[in-house]
Amino acid sequence: MRAAIDVFTESGYVGARMSDIAERADVAVQTVYFTFHTKAELLQACFDFAVLGPERLPPMEQAFFADFLGARSGRAALAAFVRGNTAILRRSAAMKEVAESAPHEPDAAAVLERTEELRRDGLAQVVARVSDRFGLRAGLTGDDATDLLLMLTSSGTYLTLQRYGWSEEKYTAWLTDTLARQLLAQPGRRGREG
Repeated sequence: MRAAIDVFTESGYVGARMSDIAERADVAVQTVYFTFHTKAELLQACFDFAVLGPERLPPMEQAFFADFLGARSGRAALAAFVRGNTAILRRSAAMKEVAESAPHEPDAAAVLERTEELRRDGLAQVVARVSDRFGLRAGLTGDDATDLLLMLTSSGTYLTLQRYGWSEEKYTAWLTDTLARQLLAQPGRRGREG
C-alpha cells in the first residue's frame, strides 16, 4: 500500500503503472494484479488504507471519535473532531489529489465519488450529533451544516493552507474556531476545553 501511495502521488493516476508499484514494493506485478485486479481497485484500497489509519478502524471507531462523543461543549466536540479529521487528511489528502487529477478516467472518478459519498455520510452524522447535543446556529439546516463541514474540512483546504506555510497547529486552531462560529448555536470562547 505504501509503495502504491508513493507511486500514485509521484506519477498521478494516469502515470502510475502497476509494474512500477510492484517494483517499488519489491513484489511480482502478478502479485499486485492478483490482490487488486485493477488500478482503480488499488486506488480505492489506498484511500481506505489512508482513512482507516494504523489502527485499521473506520473513523467513528477511532480514538478521536470517542473524544468527540464525550465532549462537554460544542467547541470541545469540534476540537476533537478536527484533531481526528486532520490526522485522516494528513494520510489521505494526497490520494484525493491523485483521483481529482484524472477526471477523464471513469474508474478514478468512481473511486472519488464513492469516497465523497462515504465522507458526506460520516460528516452528516457528526452534524447530527452536534445539533442534538449543542444546537446549530440559528437558521442553519443540517444539510447546510454538512455542506459547510464538507467544504471546510476538505483536503483542498488542508493542502492549500499547508502550501501557504501553515503549521498543523495553526490549521487545527483556525478550523476549530471557524467550525464553532459557522455551526454552533453558542460558539463559546477559546479555552482549555477545546
